Amino acid sequence: MKGRTASFTTAVFLLGSLLGFLPTLEAQTDPFFKGKTIKIIGGSGGFYESWARLIARHMEKHIPGNPNIIVQPMLGAGSLIAANYVYGVAKPDGLTLGMFLNTIYLDQLVGRKEVQFSAEKFGWIGSPVGEAMILYMRADTPYKSIADIIKAKEPPKCGATGTASSSYILAMLLEETVGAKFTSVLGYQGSGDTDMAVEKGEVVCRAHNVSAHFGREPFDNWHKKGFDRHIVQTGRKRDSNLKDTPTLYELMDQHKTPELSRRAAQVILAGGEFGRPLVATPGTPPERLNILREALAKALKDPELLAEAKKSKMDVDPATAEELQTLIKEVMNQPKEVNERVRKLLGN
Repeated sequence: MKGRTASFTTAVFLLGSLLGFLPTLEAQTDPFFKGKTIKIIGGSGGFYESWARLIARHMEKHIPGNPNIIVQPMLGAGSLIAANYVYGVAKPDGLTLGMFLNTIYLDQLVGRKEVQFSAEKFGWIGSPVGEAMILYMRADTPYKSIADIIKAKEPPKCGATGTASSSYILAMLLEETVGAKFTSVLGYQGSGDTDMAVEKGEVVCRAHNVSAHFGREPFDNWHKKGFDRHIVQTGRKRDSNLKDTPTLYELMDQHKTPELSRRAAQVILAGGEFGRPLVATPGTPPERLNILREALAKALKDPELLAEAKKSKMDVDPATAEELQTLIKEVMNQPKEVNERVRKLLGN
């Protein structure tokens, strides 16, 4: 009898324990993201959108509940519209993410009145790759080098989406550091529109990321025809595709650029270190933000994503959320004289 009683008591205890854990088990099998749709708001188009769609296809399977992830372009004003939306309009529930121009922080730094966000407060998730910039020029122009642009009576016209775009920023940097002047034509809706404007001759140059310039159209066709030439790149070392193109750092050495201008240039070029950053709305619950960060990290190691990226000639060299958070704090907390120089460069 005692053995039976003990067995019965044990069974009841185990059953009760199991029933007691049911809510926990249910929570694990019915997580927040189950049955939901996550939107990645793309603010630039072009290669940024390609990255957003690649991440969306592979990140969703690494999130508990396997939510659907879609990309929603929101072009205009060089990502300002998209950044303002994700920051101040979207609900902070982890279901709205953003992938903006990596230089969007500069609009805040120079105090543009259209800015309705604080870059430090975004929920930084990570970035798949760092990016250097390249300035390309139509080959039928008289501008064969930075020296030609410095000596030119009429500055070349470069197309740009807005004040946070690579074209606008690199044009300002080159004038500040080496004295090469450009006329920036703003307002194009995306990178494809800007490249088309170059083909039509509305403008003769544009700056964008090195990775977007090789292995895809229209640039492959341009290179076969000798349509464009490469003027300058912003990486600290020359890219393997641009062995004959000087870096901005080389040009600053040649022109003996003052230290203050160099430091301002480094702040501005930090966009390349941000790469293609993915962010969440401020106030997103920490546990959901951590889930998103882990999912992106796993996606960027996923053999299927890596194979697809390789096929599309998209390099993968991730930066973590912690690295991006450290970088944005450093960039936004420079000495007063450096910030003033950056504002002077980009504030007009």
